Amino acid sequence: MDKEEPAVDGGPGAQGAALIELDGVEKVFDVRRRTGFLKRERHEVRAVDALSFRVRRGEMVGYIGPNGAGKSTTIKMLTGILTPSGGRLRVAGLDPSRERTRLAQRIGVVFGQRTTLWWDLPLIDSYRLMHRMYRIPDARYRENLDRCVELLELADLLDVPVRQLSLGQRMRGDIAAALLHDPEILYLDEPTIGLDVISKVKVRGFLRDVNTERGTTVLLTTHDLQDIEQLCSRVMVIDHGRLMYDGPLAGLHEAGESERTLVVDLERELPPVDVPGARVVRVEGARQWLAFPADRSAAPLLAHVAAAYPLVDLSVREPDIEAVIAKMYAGRTVS
Repeated sequence: MDKEEPAVDGGPGAQGAALIELDGVEKVFDVRRRTGFLKRERHEVRAVDALSFRVRRGEMVGYIGPNGAGKSTTIKMLTGILTPSGGRLRVAGLDPSRERTRLAQRIGVVFGQRTTLWWDLPLIDSYRLMHRMYRIPDARYRENLDRCVELLELADLLDVPVRQLSLGQRMRGDIAAALLHDPEILYLDEPTIGLDVISKVKVRGFLRDVNTERGTTVLLTTHDLQDIEQLCSRVMVIDHGRLMYDGPLAGLHEAGESERTLVVDLERELPPVDVPGARVVRVEGARQWLAFPADRSAAPLLAHVAAAYPLVDLSVREPDIEAVIAKMYAGRTVS
């Protein structure tokens, strides 16, 4: 059974057993590149480098980083698709690469642009196949399916072939498929991609309920900071295969010195807006862009601007996560 271990680097998740454990995990790929006519050189690509962390039972953790950082490689090792080149890896007490079949019963996976659904079959047929594959008891299958169909609004899509679904519809279908067998751990790769604003809110609420009501442990990779802010109490940043940060989102912004942007639409062209705690970074006609620290509330700034200037509209833009990570990497901020 899982054993109690302390959280790595004092990170969150001090309660409950460690369900996911990585100690010095590495993944190295041999890549051959053409250097001339009929000549190739062999290079080593270190996709994951001495990666160590723990995820406790019931946590929702954001796992983020720029493209090519090693996120997908990590997830593939956690699911048993890839075998680590070195280090120790355990998920629910199992070695994923050696006990992949046993582990499959305990995890659910949604891989972004890649579906686990049968392309030419109606959505409901994919669910019926999973019912048999996972040997889900009939009552439990019907309960889980009904709940997913209702909360993810899939009723009108069940008889539609998967190939005819939009990206957003298919993502909702994949999330439901990943949860039919009540997995202990759910790996999500960009779960809100292709969804409109209303659908995003519903999916986030659904995932929050799954975590709260069933104690499902969630590891979430996304480029949408709102996914992280609304779902995760903890965030891990990986870049060049190394863990750079592990802690709350506010600490990430502080470490990366990131800024949010207030976009101000005035009734007419005016000199740069002057408010404490922000600086004007761009002016185009009656529109101005003000930067302010991402770890500070926007409310006082919004109130000040609204009271002092003739406004048409206001909006707040979140910092670009890749820019935050780039600043962290340049400053060698490593947890």
